[in-house]
Amino acid sequence: MRIVITGGAGFIGCNLAARLLARGHHVTILDNLSRPRTPHNLSWLQAQAPTAPGQLQFVQADVRDPAAVTAAVAAAEAIYHLASQVAVTTSVQDPRTDFEINALGTFNVLEAARSSPQRPAVLYASTNKVYGGMDDLAISEGETRYSYSDLPLGVPETQPLDFHSPYGCSKGAGDQYVRDYYRIYGLPTVVFRQSAIYGPRQFGVEDQGWAAHFVIAAQTGRPISIFGDGKQVRDMLFVDDLIDLYELALARIDRTAGQIYNVGGGAANTLSIWREFQPLLTRLAGHPVEAAHHGDWRPGDQPVCILDIRKAHAELGWRPQVRLEDGMGRLWNWVSENIGLFQ
Repeated sequence: MRIVITGGAGFIGCNLAARLLARGHHVTILDNLSRPRTPHNLSWLQAQAPTAPGQLQFVQADVRDPAAVTAAVAAAEAIYHLASQVAVTTSVQDPRTDFEINALGTFNVLEAARSSPQRPAVLYASTNKVYGGMDDLAISEGETRYSYSDLPLGVPETQPLDFHSPYGCSKGAGDQYVRDYYRIYGLPTVVFRQSAIYGPRQFGVEDQGWAAHFVIAAQTGRPISIFGDGKQVRDMLFVDDLIDLYELALARIDRTAGQIYNVGGGAANTLSIWREFQPLLTRLAGHPVEAAHHGDWRPGDQPVCILDIRKAHAELGWRPQVRLEDGMGRLWNWVSENIGLFQ
């Protein structure tokens, strides 16, 4: 197939592109390379096992440019739309840019797909933030973590939407536009509401990609800041498991078109961001890893977010395969082997 990945030089995008190239697909990456170190991911991808001439193409462009998007996807049979402004804190500081990238950028991708004679499938990376703070759910507090009092398997796709923060609003707008382009125009689209994704080639920073950020900080000696009490819980999903679902959804587009799927590690792969992650980091490092600073809760920070992933299993037979500790070990080893990129 001819597949376009917007944001293809990012963490998820380059891992997806490597998988698709290995399958023999023709891949076009559209990326503006605005995030630090994305050129490293692009270079890594271009240096992978030899590909057929033209099998990998790179277009340096921005999803805010409709003409560039339309030209890039003209021959595409499928589009994975991953390009995004990804940080809640950045969205609070600069909501206009956040809106233009996430909401308008997604609209540009959808319109380009709708105008294409190929009628490509559009698979969209949404976020658990569309559910907001989930203040209607009962939360229990334990010694090291928060938990849902009444949802042991997590929040289902039927949880009411409650966009919170400019980031939640812009990604939520994209989420609903993608869904509606199937209903109104018959464009085959799929929405993935993603939880905390982690793995190799993730250049995490304080306000996005927190697990990788902590791993990088632990290995480079940089200070770690914790916001809130560190008991906030997330379900963690290794990037290879996410890509498995991406592939399944495209292969079964006859079944998945118009659908929304929660995508996370599920109840079996949860971790509180510091009270439980700190001991794991300490084991990986072989010495105590401590936080240098504790700050107040940040806007839109959910005390607990665990997604119920049973729909993806029931419809596609998908479930996470990489155990949390194994995945974190693989992330730790990747950072260690590439420590020069973080100096």
